[in-house]
Amino acid sequence: MDIVVKNLTKTYGPQKAVDDISFIVRTGEVLGFLGPNGAGKTTTMKAITTYLIPNQGNVWVGDSSIYEDAEEIKRHIGYLPESNPLYEDMPVIDYLRYVAELQGIDKSKIKSSILNMVDLCGLEGEKHKTISELSKGYKQRVGLAQALIHDPDVLILDEPTAGLDPNQIVEIRELIKKIGKEKTVILSSHILAEVEATCDRILIINDGKIVADGTAEELRKKAQGKEILKIIIEDADRNLAFDQLQQLDTVDVVDLIQGDDQAFEVQSKKDQSSKRAIFKLCVEKGWTLTEMCPVETRLEDIFRELTMN
Repeated sequence: MDIVVKNLTKTYGPQKAVDDISFIVRTGEVLGFLGPNGAGKTTTMKAITTYLIPNQGNVWVGDSSIYEDAEEIKRHIGYLPESNPLYEDMPVIDYLRYVAELQGIDKSKIKSSILNMVDLCGLEGEKHKTISELSKGYKQRVGLAQALIHDPDVLILDEPTAGLDPNQIVEIRELIKKIGKEKTVILSSHILAEVEATCDRILIINDGKIVADGTAEELRKKAQGKEILKIIIEDADRNLAFDQLQQLDTVDVVDLIQGDDQAFEVQSKKDQSSKRAIFKLCVEKGWTLTEMCPVETRLEDIFRELTMN
C-alpha cells in the first residue's frame, strides 16, 4: 500500500513545523526519515497516521485520504511512537490481547495473532512477564508487536531503537528488514548507520523542508563534488606536514586522523583534485608518501552538510 504525501504543511503559531513537502513511499519499501530534532519528522508521521490534521496539503494511504477516510487509514497502519506508550502493569500476553481487541480482530483469530507476534518479535521467553519487568529491548519488541498485531499494510516507526544496546539494535534492525519485505515502512532514526543498513531509501528533512531524497549511494554521488583523500606521510614532522598541506591551493580542509601520527584526511576544494599537488609537495620536502586513497563520502557528512544552519 503506497503512501502519497502532497504539499503537506503544518504550523504551530508562527512556526512552520512542516513546510510544503511532498514524497511517495511505495509498497515493499523501507524509507529512512532523517533530520535533526525539530526538523518536522514526528509531525509528518503523525499527519500520515491521522493523529493530527495539517494546515494544508493531503496524505493518501492507498486510495484513502486523511480527511475523508481517517478510520480506514488507521486500520491499515501500525504505529510505534518514540515514547512507546505501553501499559506496564499488564503481562505481555494480556496487553497484546487488549490491543488485538482494540484493533477489531475477530475473536476467533486473536489467539493465533498473539502467537504470531510472540514468534515474530522474539517474545516467547517473556510472554508471561509483566511489561514493567522487561528490559528496554524487550519493551521495544512488545511495542513492535502491538503495531503489527492487526497485520497492517503500513508500518510507521519513530526512533524504534532509541536507548537500546548494540546487540538489541541489530536484532530490531533485522526484524524491521524482515517486515519491510512485504509492507510499506517509514523509519525515523538518529542512528545513521542503522538507517543505511536497514532502509532502501533515505529522505532528509530540515526546518520542515525536504533537503535530500534518494538511496545512500545516490546521496553520496550528489555529495561527491569535493574530493576526500586519506594520505600517510612518513619522514615528516606532523605539524609541519599539516601546515604545508593546508597551504596547497587545491586544499580546502585538512584533518588529523586520530591514532596515527602519520595519517591525514585532506578535503579538496569543490571540483578540484589535490593528488598531484600532494605528491609534488612530498617530493619537494623529501617526505615518503606511502598511501593516498579516496575516502567515500560518509552519510554523517552528507547529513551534517544538509542540516547545519
